[in-house]
Amino acid sequence: MTRLIQAAQISVLLSGAAVAQTIDYKGYVLGPDDSVQVIVYGQSEFNVTTRVKADGTIVMPLIGIVKASGETNITLAKTITDKLVAGGYLKEPLVNIEVGSYISRSVNIAGAVTAPGIVPLDRPYHALEALLKAGWVRNDGATFVYLRRQGQPERKLDVEQLVRGEANSDPLLVPGDTLFVPPAETFFIYGQINAPGMKGILPGMTIRQAIALSGGVSPSGKADKVGLVRANGKEIDADPSMKVQNGDVIIIKERLF
Repeated sequence: MTRLIQAAQISVLLSGAAVAQTIDYKGYVLGPDDSVQVIVYGQSEFNVTTRVKADGTIVMPLIGIVKASGETNITLAKTITDKLVAGGYLKEPLVNIEVGSYISRSVNIAGAVTAPGIVPLDRPYHALEALLKAGWVRNDGATFVYLRRQGQPERKLDVEQLVRGEANSDPLLVPGDTLFVPPAETFFIYGQINAPGMKGILPGMTIRQAIALSGGVSPSGKADKVGLVRANGKEIDADPSMKVQNGDVIIIKERLF
């Protein structure tokens, strides 16, 4: 519930920021497999709904092959207008292009989000906006997200920094990017503790905070007598100020009377 409320608040904040982000946006750039609807008003014989072919072209009645890849709906409309006039078919045609499906420019959203899948880049999207479009991070998701971009090292984005809008924390996405939200990092706590079990790790959480999150030490336990088991399987004596790591097993020992 908290993350749903948080997502709603973010949407309000983004409504003002979206204008600044898209000032230089010239329109969606068409590519192979995008579908377009060409409408010549008053001249229905020229109207066509088609898909941009692998070579980046579409085929129009009478005027034939038209290059569409790399064009926006505005520039493609002008190209078709010029060809209709140059061919002597129409004197002052009014041409409009509607993009039906955005296939060539998209990003993938995967992992612990409400609606994973493909998000078309019908306009510029930052990571935060794409996560919102995918329904936001689920309650069982991590507090970070991985950005994977071809030819570049994987980048770890902190969800809280995305929400706060900190500088350079919310990158602009490019076609082919993948945002992956892994499952939440967890630890297990048992022994002389009031609420044993598996818990989620909060950012920067210490063992002392983990004990507090788990209801505190029971009357027969001692907060400064803690065992810790990590990946190597060996139990060590833990300092309560130590940071909790994914997969930690925390053992609250019994008080010696």
